[in-house]
Amino acid sequence: MAEISFAILTISDRSYAQLRPDLSGPALVKEISEFGGKIIETRIVPDEITQISETLIYWSDVLGVNVILTTGGTGFAPRDVTPEATIAILDKQAPGIIQAILESSLKITPHAMLSRPMAGIRKKSLIVNFPGNPKAAVENFRVIKFVLPHAIDLIHDLPDAESGHAHTNHHSG
Repeated sequence: MAEISFAILTISDRSYAQLRPDLSGPALVKEISEFGGKIIETRIVPDEITQISETLIYWSDVLGVNVILTTGGTGFAPRDVTPEATIAILDKQAPGIIQAILESSLKITPHAMLSRPMAGIRKKSLIVNFPGNPKAAVENFRVIKFVLPHAIDLIHDLPDAESGHAHTNHHSG
């Protein structure tokens, strides 16, 4: 797989209304740039299922972005609907990614158990929900970034994907 393309969706009523600056989106852009990824688009939407879902669908189905990261809307507050908007449009879920993120985050703060992230595949895009806190979003990206090239190869069904290094310890049942 060549350069990985990314899109970042910040979900925040306050940032969308320009009442608070978006810090998580730019923090992820910086981290992805250092990783060597290509940012295709960033956007801020309010905590509205329709706007979140429509953006994810457009980035996946029309733009064909490899990795779509969301930041915000994964908590317990009534308006936190990012996981619901995400799961509604996924073709497949990716529970291992969520497990890795939560296990890593729980080592940092017990508040991680109050996060409700979702991850999965739509078409040829991997979509992962991160918390709205900039530090937490970057920490979550650092957990998954090393598997992204192999994940994208597998999603795109590239011929050498099954023989990739990450699979050498995989046992099928």
